[in-house]
Amino acid sequence: MQEDLITIGELAARTRLSLKALRLYGDRGLLPPARVDPRTGFRRYGVAQVERARRIALLRAAGMPLARIAVVLDAAGGEESVRLLAAYWREQESAHAARREAVGHAREVLTGRSPTVYEIAEREVPEQKVLFVRSQVTAADLPGFLAESGERLFSHLGQTGACLSGPVFAVFEGVVSEDSDGPVEVCAPTWNAVEPAGPIGVRIEPAHREAFTARTKAQMSYAGATAAHDAVGAWLTTHGYVRSASNREVYYPNWATAEPDEHAADIAIPFRPGYNG
Repeated sequence: MQEDLITIGELAARTRLSLKALRLYGDRGLLPPARVDPRTGFRRYGVAQVERARRIALLRAAGMPLARIAVVLDAAGGEESVRLLAAYWREQESAHAARREAVGHAREVLTGRSPTVYEIAEREVPEQKVLFVRSQVTAADLPGFLAESGERLFSHLGQTGACLSGPVFAVFEGVVSEDSDGPVEVCAPTWNAVEPAGPIGVRIEPAHREAFTARTKAQMSYAGATAAHDAVGAWLTTHGYVRSASNREVYYPNWATAEPDEHAADIAIPFRPGYNG
């Protein structure tokens, strides 16, 4: 027996969703009509689709993107859908916390105040050979890129019998934000002879002097790291130094397991003396 079908207008009435929204969900494959009249283009929906439409509206009210909603609704079993929803919400809470920090930093900049005190020092960094992976990423993609690149570099080192000769670091060749995509280069220093492989390159990182500030794991949130990058840059300007290479973040071996108040990274900027230095 053929399932009873309802019009898009009836579906809109039952769900309180607009015709525009229903058409959008259909066009995105999230709520495709059960049948479309080939002559008139009129859409018909199954009665069972009313509940799916309501769930879409519920998840949209939570701010979930349509592509993510499809994954949640099509998950095998209600428990898996709930797990995916919880994961999404943790990401949103983390993003909200990062934005709150960013607002605090912006307030300091706008008012000319900087209550956070940064201990900034200088050090010499010798020339070193590095394996690297380079990509253009926004702030949203940065954590995943750093983790995936690190795993890829460690895997290549292991396959070639090479080992690290220093901490892994990331070079930020441009600003990474919601609108700007770097690029970013993740580097793994090694003494051993290694060859490039696929996206993994090999280059020599020149010797340089750099200014740096030590950071705990908790201080390396997006907004916290941004404020520290700004602070080191301002320190260079105050001391009459000139930036000689891109900003970088150095991640120590305890990065993955560090406690929130444990030193796990440095933010550094290579420099040279100014013309009058």
